Amino acid sequence: MSKTVLIATEKPFAPAAVEQIKAVFSQANYEVALLEKYTDKAAFIAAVENADALIVRSDKVTSDVIEAAKNLKIVVRAGAGYDNVDCAAASAKDIVVMNTPGQNSNAVAELAFGLMVTISRKQYQGKSGTELREKRIGIHGYGNIGKCMVKIAKGFGMEVEAFGRSLTPGQSLDDGAVASQSVADLYANCDYISLNIPSNETTKASVSYDLLSAVKKGAVLVNTARKEVVDEEGLKKMMEERPDFCYVSDVAPVCAEELREKYPDRCFFTAKKMGAQTAEANINAGIAAANQIVNFLEKGDTTFKVN
Repeated sequence: MSKTVLIATEKPFAPAAVEQIKAVFSQANYEVALLEKYTDKAAFIAAVENADALIVRSDKVTSDVIEAAKNLKIVVRAGAGYDNVDCAAASAKDIVVMNTPGQNSNAVAELAFGLMVTISRKQYQGKSGTELREKRIGIHGYGNIGKCMVKIAKGFGMEVEAFGRSLTPGQSLDDGAVASQSVADLYANCDYISLNIPSNETTKASVSYDLLSAVKKGAVLVNTARKEVVDEEGLKKMMEERPDFCYVSDVAPVCAEELREKYPDRCFFTAKKMGAQTAEANINAGIAAANQIVNFLEKGDTTFKVN
């Protein structure tokens, strides 16, 4: 019996990406069901009922969605973050959850620098700004995105300091970055701090007032991760007390309007989460998700399993 893959995307893949994803499944003799731009969760629940595999983007795969899926064996989140999938509920039904690490990394890294240039040039409002050259950038989270950022930073002529769980304090890295002694040192030493950490119980609100209050004069916090990793009360206090501090992000905080009203020159937020919103990342993540499903269902490959 042919296997069925549901691609459920409230924000659809680009048509070119969909065609290439379908081509992967056609070669494996899988059927593809598309659910795009849906506005009712009930439509998602109905569509997933007979699916063997599921591809989503930022769509919320909650426990009721998982419960409705009678044949589901694997969920792949086309992207790095997977906090939109209820991994515990999936595990309870022996459903494998995967992400597609690295496929969106360059897109997110480039966006981070776009945000940095935007704020350093005073949002292009005709005021004199500053350059990135010879500034120090701190990479908080040395994964695929962080490594892409190091390469770009070197092109700008920046010094790079990184903090990650896999790094030895003070270690000189092959890409030219230096591992920070601690996360506190990273924040104290750098002109720009880029957040590239996941959202989980350990990291939520971990970027606290205590951490932020130690930043050097004129520092900019760049968040292309998740809004939840920044403690918003601490952020508001920091913005109030430090007129030299700026915050930019592609995921607007809950307090975005308050910050825009009070500090219009010192904060900038994109209209929606933009990190993976490039044609290249769209295609790369979709094709990776398709190949991972085929490899899992045909060969039992669980390389990118996260639950």
